[in-house]
Amino acid sequence: MNADIRQRLSALAPVLGLVFVIAVFAVMSDDPAQYLSPRNLRIVFAQTVIVALGAIGMTFVIISGGIDLAVGSTIALAGVVTALGLREGYPPVMAIAGGVVTGGVVGVVNGLAITRLKVLPFIATLGMLGIARGVAKWLANQQTVNAPETWVNELAVTFPTPSWLLVAPGVWIALGLAIAATFLLQQTVFGRRVFAIGSNENAARACGVQTDRLKVWIYGLAGLLFGLSGVMQMSRLRQGDPTVAIGTELDVIAAVVIGGGSLSGGEGTIVGSLIGALVMAFLRNGSQQMGWPNYVQEIIIGIIIVLAVAADRARRAKQA
Repeated sequence: MNADIRQRLSALAPVLGLVFVIAVFAVMSDDPAQYLSPRNLRIVFAQTVIVALGAIGMTFVIISGGIDLAVGSTIALAGVVTALGLREGYPPVMAIAGGVVTGGVVGVVNGLAITRLKVLPFIATLGMLGIARGVAKWLANQQTVNAPETWVNELAVTFPTPSWLLVAPGVWIALGLAIAATFLLQQTVFGRRVFAIGSNENAARACGVQTDRLKVWIYGLAGLLFGLSGVMQMSRLRQGDPTVAIGTELDVIAAVVIGGGSLSGGEGTIVGSLIGALVMAFLRNGSQQMGWPNYVQEIIIGIIIVLAVAADRARRAKQA
């Protein structure tokens, strides 16, 4: 019974953290009603899309016991590829597909480096962080890539047209993909195997799971989501910028960890990661409204990551 109560409290922790962050900034704000207004909520939801999509992909990676530090660079590269496609006159759907596939290719390369070259995920993706960023700057000729006006620019807009959408189309896309990813993790053989290799890779291999192939699939799937996040970044900026999303990997990893994901692998949920992404969005939004500089936000995020990992370690120690 005690174990069941602890498990439920652990599942509620991300929600309680979100409520705490919202409550703190609402109290500190000069106008709490404005902070909690539908208009500001729309802004927060639109700002959440990029990190939320990245967090969905990162959830698969972290559950499997891996890590991906190239998220920000992949987002920048995918955004540049999408903008270049639009500028060259390709149909918007093809330009978006190019950005998403670019992210998938980066993910597959990461997976192959980890499985074939036996490079640690931290090192492999750290190297890709520089490679993807460099390729993005090369393709963009070290400048921003302006794209013509298309419906792609409306994907991450704060106030959508038509108004009955209520929130940005990207928000609905993220929610739809979150539902699909939750089903994939919880109701399919693929999902069970993701948890298996994160919990005990040797045992999973002994049970017949082709762990190397599975890792390539996981990093490839995550890369596709990072690529879509890059499309949303391009939509928000209305241009492809090879220098954007520096440090976004910290927000994405923090979202997954805050949501209950364990950096040791074997634990995590899509819903928890989305809640973690909302925590990050409300934190940044509240900090901006308070007039705090960016470095204060970065310090707070760093503290949150350390505390979340420390809590996970303490929880695992008790279970052991």
